[in-house]
Amino acid sequence: MKQLVLVFIGGGFGSVLRFIIGKWLNSNQSGIPYGTFLANILGSLLIGFILGYALKNNSLNENQSLLLATGFCGGFTTFSTFAYENHLFLKSGDFTSFAVYTIASFIIGFLAVFLGMWLAGR
Repeated sequence: MKQLVLVFIGGGFGSVLRFIIGKWLNSNQSGIPYGTFLANILGSLLIGFILGYALKNNSLNENQSLLLATGFCGGFTTFSTFAYENHLFLKSGDFTSFAVYTIASFIIGFLAVFLGMWLAGR
């Protein structure tokens, strides 16, 4: 139960920060979601730093990892987790899984959005 609470708290803070950045930077005029892009890039940088630092220094326990990486970065952007998982595939030399996971995530993700929009419009 403690682990769920840690993920919940971290995710809440990450989601609120993503919302604030989106409100501040996403432009209705240009249509380019700069805030979302920034959140994705910052989240990827942050999860890489958090987990990389933890591995190098053996300094992050499971609860801290759940709060910061799973919770905060997951709430801030799920792209950070996606990027980290792909890093693991590449680091291990598993290029097939990297390619399949990346391509499938993009294609199926887009199709799922379109399907959801279609279902909502019925």
